[in-house]
Amino acid sequence: MTAIPSNLIPAIERETGTNPTHTILWMHGLGADGSDFVPFVEELELPPALHIRFLFPHAPTRPVSINRGMVMRAWYDFDIVDTGIGLHENVASLHASQRAIEALIANEKQRGVKPENIVLGGFSQGGAMALQTGLRYPEKLAGIIALSSYLPVPRMLAVEAHPANFSTPVFMAHGEIDHSIPMMFAEASRKQLRESGYIVEWHEYRMAHAVCQEEIADISKWLRRVLA
Repeated sequence: MTAIPSNLIPAIERETGTNPTHTILWMHGLGADGSDFVPFVEELELPPALHIRFLFPHAPTRPVSINRGMVMRAWYDFDIVDTGIGLHENVASLHASQRAIEALIANEKQRGVKPENIVLGGFSQGGAMALQTGLRYPEKLAGIIALSSYLPVPRMLAVEAHPANFSTPVFMAHGEIDHSIPMMFAEASRKQLRESGYIVEWHEYRMAHAVCQEEIADISKWLRRVLA
């Protein structure tokens, strides 16, 4: 396993076999770090024949408006809009993190993993980054996973989306009693994506802003299909 170049954002690496042919690049949620989802590697129980490199990058630290300017790990700054029915993202920080994730993908290509064998995924704000980056990436990816999340800056999707990932499968899941990112935000994102022609597999679970075992099992089934 080679070290990640110092010019890229730091990340935790786990490999399920020698000479990985696939990569799952997973972004954590607001205030967490890359270690948050490392247990995923074993919990997904993916076939040992699949040699996968899991990358869990750490978001940079920045003040976050929704938390009254508190400095924490965050992929981008955001806040609730005045009407209280939507989110407002700082586009400059959103694009900066998008470029950082694209740089990690470029590094995976240099290590021999084809983009078509790379999955972008994440939880909460990390899931938003997976959608933001994956739908705009100029080469076909294997899939996109967004858990307890939503599509950021939805008004820009039609302008910025790249046709290379128009047919890329998307896995979205949400908790029915999520008060951190209410279900209606995710449902609106699902509706927009489907109306735009994207293939979205949708799941709901009786949980709050969290991940449950049933969800992990569903992700495992989905990954077995898209990585086959």
